[in-house]
Amino acid sequence: MRVERVEASKHKKGRVLVFLGDGACLKITEQELLDFGLRSGDELDEEALKRLKEAAGVSNTRAAAADLIGKRAMSRRDLERKLQEKGASETEARYAAEWLEAIGALNDAEYAAALVRHYSRLGYGPARVREKLYEKGVPRELWEDALEELPEDGGQVDAFLRSKLRGRTPDEKEKRRLTNALLRRGFPWGEVKAAWRRLGEEMQED
Repeated sequence: MRVERVEASKHKKGRVLVFLGDGACLKITEQELLDFGLRSGDELDEEALKRLKEAAGVSNTRAAAADLIGKRAMSRRDLERKLQEKGASETEARYAAEWLEAIGALNDAEYAAALVRHYSRLGYGPARVREKLYEKGVPRELWEDALEELPEDGGQVDAFLRSKLRGRTPDEKEKRRLTNALLRRGFPWGEVKAAWRRLGEEMQED
C-alpha cells in the first residue's frame, strides 16, 4: 500500500494525517509517525499496514477517551462503553482506559467518592446513593469506602425535616408524606423514626 501524503492535522495539535493509496486516511500521533518512519511515497507491506492501522486505532481511541473524560467524569465501565459505541473495539477501549488510569485522569475510587458527595448534597440517603453508584458503573468493592463521605447518621434526615417543617408541628398526614419522601430518598426506616423522635423531643423542650 502506497503512502500518498503525510500532513499535520489542522485541528488537533500533535496529530498527523496519513493518506493511503486506497483513499483511507489514518490519524496518528507525531511520535507514531517517527516510530514508523513514514514519508510520502513509501510502500507498506501487509504487516506494516496492519501495525499502522492498529496504532491509528489505539491513538484515535485515546483521543476520544481524553475528550470524553474532559467533558465530564465517569467510571471506567461507562467510558469503555461509550468508546465502543463510537466504534472502538473492546481491546482499543480497554487500552485507552488503562492509559487514562496510568496518567491519573481516570480513577473509579475518586469518582465514587465525588458521586457520594454530590448525591448527599441533593439529600439522598445510603440506599439511593448505592443505586446511583450501581447505575454509574462503579465497582462494588469501592462502594463502602466511598459511602464514608456521607454525613453522620441522622444529620441529613434531621436537616430535611427541619427545612420542611420550619418549627411547625406536623399532623399525621404531613408526617406520613415526609416519612415516605425520606424513604424514597434512600434513608432507612430506623433512621427516619429516630429523627422524628429527636424532633419531637426538641419541640417539647421548646
